[in-house]
Amino acid sequence: MSDVTAREQRSPIDRFFRISERGSTVGREVRGGVVTFVTMAYIIVLNPLILGSYSADDPSAAKDVTGAILPVDQVTAVTALVAGVMTILMGVVANFPFAIAAGLGLNTLVAVSLAPMMTWPAVMGLVLVNGIVVLLLVVTGVRTMVFNAVPQPLKGSIAVGIGLFIALVGLVDAGFVRRVPDAAGTTVPVQLGIDGSIASWPTMVFVVTLVVMGILVARNVKGAILLGILFGTVLSIVIEAIVKAGPSLGVDPKGWNLGYPALPDAIFSLPDLSLVGAFNFDAWVQIPALTAALLVFTLVLTDFFDTIGTMTGLGQEARLTDKEGRLPNVGKGLFIDSLGAVAGGAASSSSNTVFVESAAGIGEGARTGLANVVTGLLFIAAMFFTPLYQVVPIEAAAPALVIVGAMMVRQITEIDFRDFAVALPAFLTIVVMPFTYSIANGIGAGFVSYVIIQAVTGKARQVHPLMWIVSAAFIVYFAIDPIQSTLN
Repeated sequence: MSDVTAREQRSPIDRFFRISERGSTVGREVRGGVVTFVTMAYIIVLNPLILGSYSADDPSAAKDVTGAILPVDQVTAVTALVAGVMTILMGVVANFPFAIAAGLGLNTLVAVSLAPMMTWPAVMGLVLVNGIVVLLLVVTGVRTMVFNAVPQPLKGSIAVGIGLFIALVGLVDAGFVRRVPDAAGTTVPVQLGIDGSIASWPTMVFVVTLVVMGILVARNVKGAILLGILFGTVLSIVIEAIVKAGPSLGVDPKGWNLGYPALPDAIFSLPDLSLVGAFNFDAWVQIPALTAALLVFTLVLTDFFDTIGTMTGLGQEARLTDKEGRLPNVGKGLFIDSLGAVAGGAASSSSNTVFVESAAGIGEGARTGLANVVTGLLFIAAMFFTPLYQVVPIEAAAPALVIVGAMMVRQITEIDFRDFAVALPAFLTIVVMPFTYSIANGIGAGFVSYVIIQAVTGKARQVHPLMWIVSAAFIVYFAIDPIQSTLN
């Protein structure tokens, strides 16, 4: 049978998403899409808790300069809406299994640093401007050129660093790794559980689920990650019914961190989309224009390189890159990601970007945009079934991040650590990501050190001109506070 005949016999969905060409099946794509959603569904709970508040009387509430808050239910609705629409667009336009949602780190920057300086609509206007700037960089081809200018060893180290980063995210979310309290009188920043012990039933669920999921993956069981999450959810419901651990709510360290494993009182709820369109460009008059410009610069650089790093790691894990580490349709993918930043500002859900948790779906076998369509539809459905998906606790989903992190770290074997001019930048890229809880920081440390070492060892001509420009931008990025203070 000829290739043409075989292609004609494929279903329209298979041909459109090139499922068979990428060595996948519809079943794998659907499972991968579900796993990605379950793994990152916490963002629908977490983003509203970072940006929104239940009451302005709450001392920990995120308030703007006027004392106003964003209602949690409204942030929840727009978080799910934008994530669903943008994830589907990424799948249909770029054919990548890379889900999009409100970016962690960026939303904290918005709530903690920007909101106290201006009104919420002005804050979201700055986020929208950030998206427009990044979009222009994509349209002009600059973002794609930077993506392709990164040398292969650094691309490999980015993937490994992201693997460690998402594993740490999973460990922290599940309470297996915790910050040592300031009152403890020690310089050690983190510890195992509580006082060096697991010490809570939710964290125990994480450990048991991780072991079960690891066994399923090692035995090559189809749907291993999804089955592991389902197992963890059922185990959580049973344990909660017995021990009554209750939700953490940021107060009880032994409670469930995100998501509560108990049957909800209701299944269906109508979304409140009042925040859609609630933005303006008053930031440029509410604060000095130079300060606003520097804030946009910070947002752009973080958004820009978080996406490049994440897409590089995910693309290599999904085996979609060529020998030089380049992704097909990367320009389309970057374009949709930029639209996510624009849409996030316009809907007040903060800048949306590619989520590293997509690696969980890739680990389940997702290789095409069909997985994204599944994930996106589940996000949109989540707007109406918020009480139902909140049953899955993060302790049942976090093991997927650790498992996938282990998968991604395997790419370290492709880096030649015998050449120290490569080894140090690669090492810094890998360790700075988890140690600073930022993909962009890791990329910046790797880029700057790579350029400097290449220059002083007589290999400056081998460095792509864009690497020099980007490294200079990162130096400004790392020194943004003293620069801003000096200018002010």
